[in-house]
Amino acid sequence: MAKSSKYNTRNMQKHYIRMRRLRIGILGTRGIPNHYGGFEQFAQYLSLGLVQRGHDVFVYNSYNHPYKDSDWNDVQIIHCKDPEPKLGSFGQFFYDLNCINDARKRKFDVLLHLGYTSDSLWHWRWPGNTINIVNMDGLEWMRSKYNKLTRKFLKWAESLAAKNAPILVADSRYMQEYLKETYRKNSIYIPYGAEPFTEIDLSVFRKYKLNPEEYYLLIARIEPENNIEMVIRGFLASGSPHPLVIIGNTNNRFGKKLIAKYNSLLLYFYGPVYDQQELNNLRYHSLKYFHGHSVGGTNPSLLEAMACQCNIAAHSNIFNKAILQDDADYFSSAENVASIISLPVCEKIKNQRRQSNLSKINSIYSQQKNIDDYEQLMFLAANKNSNRNSSKLILSPALYQTHEKYG
Repeated sequence: MAKSSKYNTRNMQKHYIRMRRLRIGILGTRGIPNHYGGFEQFAQYLSLGLVQRGHDVFVYNSYNHPYKDSDWNDVQIIHCKDPEPKLGSFGQFFYDLNCINDARKRKFDVLLHLGYTSDSLWHWRWPGNTINIVNMDGLEWMRSKYNKLTRKFLKWAESLAAKNAPILVADSRYMQEYLKETYRKNSIYIPYGAEPFTEIDLSVFRKYKLNPEEYYLLIARIEPENNIEMVIRGFLASGSPHPLVIIGNTNNRFGKKLIAKYNSLLLYFYGPVYDQQELNNLRYHSLKYFHGHSVGGTNPSLLEAMACQCNIAAHSNIFNKAILQDDADYFSSAENVASIISLPVCEKIKNQRRQSNLSKINSIYSQQKNIDDYEQLMFLAANKNSNRNSSKLILSPALYQTHEKYG
């Protein structure tokens, strides 16, 4: 494993001064509690962790979010108008603008922007005298669901965020190197986290009409770049008698297409599931967990699969390999998927991989480490800002030192 800089975020504690409780805003998601995807799951855990450490935390929620209260476990919820149901994806630009305009009145010490897709266009509206930290997520412009014009726009939006954010966070080593090489911008590497699964509940299997260790599992947003169709085709070609369980919202064009095209009694489309206890039990007891994500950094759902000691087969790309290394099977075609399912399982290798991935969760990708790193970065940034009275700060160069390249 590549060695990290001695000045990485684990050692920030030596460089920051603990201040008053911070006033922190988090925007860029559809809201919490999570009813959508990875960013929402991250925002939920981070906001709760920061509140438990005594900070005042505000999370922006879409008006369309099913949770309507103004408080969730002492995290304050700000509901903002979101025209996405009427305007489609274009409505996200107005939702982000509404959140940013509201944040300008809140006098946050730190405002954490999750993603840049529709946020960076409004960089000139980001609140001054507040530290704006941008988590760049993955390479949105590479997503296959977008046409050429949209991809061109997303690349431009990425450049706006990279060039205008006072502080950039990269959730993977590859993204850290990419930002440095593409935009000559330093970023701080903070991967997402997960917690080891321990609470086994076999009643879940009665609800889902499954038997432990007798199904394959895929959990993802139902989008082309997550290679769901590739996994389905490979699974059907394998001739396995065990079902493939697919968890994700199929109420979109691509999801409806998959259901109509692949009419098999061995394909179980269960729709979205947000109960973490149920999801973790389904992960833990699966024969094989397929992770098809191909665009992004350190994907939260992959870390959760590792924390549940899943036997993982992942799409072959630099993001997944940077995390899993030799502790997974890899596929890049339906034929690869069929072979992975058909080949006999070596129990010794499977158990070694599961334990190695669990060890990574405990040492590198723990939930508490993730919260530690963000809190320390926020303390340091807020302290610098109070001394300089400017949001256009530059942290110590030592904190930005990149890790050795992966892949």
